[in-house]
Amino acid sequence: MTEIPADAAPAFGVARSFTGRRWLLRPADEALERDLLREISPVLARLLALRGVSLAEAADYLSPRLKKLLPDPSVLKDMDRAVTRVAAALEKGERIAVFGDYDVDGSTSAALLSDFLSALGAAPRIYIPDRMKEGYGPSPFAMRALHAEGMQLVITVDCGSAATAAVEEANNLGLDVVVLDHHRVDAAPPASAHVNPNQPGDSSGLGHLCAAGVTFLFLVALNRHLRETNFYEPRGMTEPDLRPFLDLVGLATICDVVPLKDVNRAFVRFGLSQIGTLSRPGLAALAGVAGAKGPFTPYHLGFVFGPRINAGGRVGRSSLGVDLLTAREAERAAEFAAQLDLHNKERQVIEKVILEEATAMAATQANAPFVLVAGDGWHAGVVGIVAGRLKERFAKPALVAGFEGGMGRGSARSIPGIDIGGVIRAAAQAGHIEYGGGHAMAAGFSLTTAQLDRFRKFVEEQFGGAGTALAAANDLHLDAVSSPAGATIALAEEIAQAGPFGAGNPEPLLAFSDVRVGFADPVANAHVKLRLRGGDGAILDAIAFRSLGTPLGDGLLASRAKPIHVAGRLRRDDWNARVRVQLEIEDAAPASP
Repeated sequence: MTEIPADAAPAFGVARSFTGRRWLLRPADEALERDLLREISPVLARLLALRGVSLAEAADYLSPRLKKLLPDPSVLKDMDRAVTRVAAALEKGERIAVFGDYDVDGSTSAALLSDFLSALGAAPRIYIPDRMKEGYGPSPFAMRALHAEGMQLVITVDCGSAATAAVEEANNLGLDVVVLDHHRVDAAPPASAHVNPNQPGDSSGLGHLCAAGVTFLFLVALNRHLRETNFYEPRGMTEPDLRPFLDLVGLATICDVVPLKDVNRAFVRFGLSQIGTLSRPGLAALAGVAGAKGPFTPYHLGFVFGPRINAGGRVGRSSLGVDLLTAREAERAAEFAAQLDLHNKERQVIEKVILEEATAMAATQANAPFVLVAGDGWHAGVVGIVAGRLKERFAKPALVAGFEGGMGRGSARSIPGIDIGGVIRAAAQAGHIEYGGGHAMAAGFSLTTAQLDRFRKFVEEQFGGAGTALAAANDLHLDAVSSPAGATIALAEEIAQAGPFGAGNPEPLLAFSDVRVGFADPVANAHVKLRLRGGDGAILDAIAFRSLGTPLGDGLLASRAKPIHVAGRLRRDDWNARVRVQLEIEDAAPASP
């Protein structure tokens, strides 16, 4: 999207909203927007222009086709080597293990490989490390255990790129390792093949893929190789249909918060369609325990399915997520779903306690460019969630660590413009922490109690020039302007065409200027429900979720019968068999009477 000039005037004069933010209207390419207006409605034309989509590209953008957007897997460094090694294992009947991470991306990646290999009669041994006992990623201990079980090839998914010691141990044992990962690293492990778009020397331009996306491309390449080498027919096998696998790829793409651009948009669009069939017993069971019904949206993936799948790795048994996703019998899937739902509730209780403590600590760091809090006994399984909550609340990067017996495990979450993964990797290279790695927006690390103060000082030095990025992160960027009269079901459906929305393709924020609050009341002890009236008398229903008791909620309730400016996301609402539109308020500000 086009950058907003640093000296841009606040939209509608809002320099400080109820939440303390400056409002800015995103500038669009005017020539591009005019061209789009020839065939597309004004709001949708503006949204496409903001995303740099031309009229010639509009049809493909609005209806992404996997056939057109799917890249040739061989553009990834080491892809062909990985395919050759795994194909050889299948030819020889070698025993294969899949080593995965315990989050959604790792669980779905492991399930993808399991589904494919099982279809070929080569069901793998799936190894998900115990988060509390083994930590993250492959270890020499795990490699020795797999070798003792008779494994001859290990495929790591969503991990392994930084596991040099583990891969070296595997090599010493005569155990081959193929790494399928996406985490940014500065050097490759000594594996048989290392497929990772974020490794040195990879020129694929696919760094936006999650691990499940990388794994899917690997399966496309492996399937192609097996077809071309006549693997299937002599064995009386039917070539696996990879399209049903897209439910897991779409799920991981949303839950791992990777940019929704290029093929990722198609992954999510087709993934949602596949999930809607509920043909995978595990997802059908999960929808049942969560009370979720279609049509499913990215919200369901990120906030209904994702947290429950993650719960096993956070506070329960790490392999529960992949067990659910690979279950073939509805009864067994229901058992796994019930366990995950229970662990998710346990996680919520633990998170609430730690979040309260962490928030109190973070409040004392108001003048710092980041938040760094730590506590003894804080559960390592929820520090990432707490870091995300603190980042949202304080609008700056947050690092949270939980210590047990002098050893701490932590997670970091960042804001646009600050590469927290780079900071963490640099700290690890400098010896200020035991381990660290991750992405620009999220990272993980481990450290000792003795390293905490030194680590804090190092992060302070790294954030020395982050003032501009932090100030910009608190701005609210508006995409378009509308009115209560223009906020129709048709407009909401048009906006949805620019989806799926998520990281890299945020759901558009519409601004409504000078609307009068005709009604504002608390709802369910958490939200504020409103009715907004335009100058022509048109009415728009609105709600500010989880705003009661916050500056936004207080400002809205104090604005009854007064004019305000409102910013939010327009959604179609089918509640109680009644189709209407509702504005989900992000922010508001007083307007001149």
